[in-house]
Amino acid sequence: MLEGKALIQDTDMPLKMQIQAMAFASQALDLHDVFDCKSIAAYIKKEFDKKYGSGWQCVVGSNFGCFFTHTKGSFIYFTLETLNFLIFKDVEA
Repeated sequence: MLEGKALIQDTDMPLKMQIQAMAFASQALDLHDVFDCKSIAAYIKKEFDKKYGSGWQCVVGSNFGCFFTHTKGSFIYFTLETLNFLIFKDVEA
């Protein structure tokens, strides 16, 4: 399943959720072209929303920056293949 090895840059997610994030990323790469970052991110967001409830956000690409606020225990930033993945849950208002 994970052909390339994921490298976690930063996270505050529980280990089980980290593993799930990398598995969803790998599945998305199997289903979509590596250049179709929008579809990859949409797939991961949809899977996280199904498994962990709504409010998840996902950014995928090779060159991006962002500033965000997230729910504690819901953030991961990692690299897999040639792409960077940022997944987090919105702060509930």
